[in-house]
Amino acid sequence: MNRMDRLMGIMLEVQASGGRRVEDLARLFETSKRTIYRDIEALCEMGVPLVAEAGRGYTLSQGYFLP
Repeated sequence: MNRMDRLMGIMLEVQASGGRRVEDLARLFETSKRTIYRDIEALCEMGVPLVAEAGRGYTLSQGYFLP
């Protein structure tokens, strides 16, 4: 899976589930936690409002929706 597909997949997973932990995303996309952290940082730099919540993982900011 290339990086752009993984970035889109992370956004869709987080949106659909209401929050995902890094460990779960790494297992789902068969990559390391470090790679997921890098991808999350890249998404934030692109303007995607990801929020880290203790115990829940990453979620999208209230009201943000990817059509």
